Amino acid sequence: MGLYLRKTLENKAEIGVWQITETEKELIAMSSVPTDEMEEISLIRNESLRKQKLAVRALLNELFEEKVYLGHHDNGKPFLENCITNISITHCEKYVAVIIHQEDDLGIDIESLDRDFSAVEQKALSEEEIEDLDDGQKNEQLAIYWCAKEAIYKRMSQNRVDFAEQIEVEKFTLKGKGELEATFTHKDGHEEEFELGYVFFDRHVLVWVVG
Repeated sequence: MGLYLRKTLENKAEIGVWQITETEKELIAMSSVPTDEMEEISLIRNESLRKQKLAVRALLNELFEEKVYLGHHDNGKPFLENCITNISITHCEKYVAVIIHQEDDLGIDIESLDRDFSAVEQKALSEEEIEDLDDGQKNEQLAIYWCAKEAIYKRMSQNRVDFAEQIEVEKFTLKGKGELEATFTHKDGHEEEFELGYVFFDRHVLVWVVG
């Protein structure tokens, strides 16, 4: 399938989504991964994860006219070695997605709705967020909460973040696509407010934050 979605947001951030339908050999041919990085990927035992890593590189080839090289900071946060563009990456079994922006910090997360998110309720939600859950749409709501908090976590790039205590997502009405409001509370009590976007497609949900 290859490039599934390419979207430019009002704030000039760009989102790309790749649907993984290719074989590993096809992805290797499409991704043109540097030799040293290919050696690292080849050591990954899980074939699905290898394909996800390769699909990210193939997607970057689609989004950028010139070849870009992907690196990671010590905390795992990705960066482009030869480009000033900020980037965040997410992947699951069937899709990989990236979001890029020339200046702003950002975060993105994707999840399959076929996953059971029941553990998220106790692990990552505040009492107020739990009260806002609707039994009829609970798994979808929990997926949104988890993706939103993961996206903010990636954007903040801080260690030991308490998802339940430090990231609060305002009550929302579940739609096919929409916006979310959330607050990140630093350990010193300082609060930052964020607006996030989300979209459902093919039994998956994608959430992103910029700025």
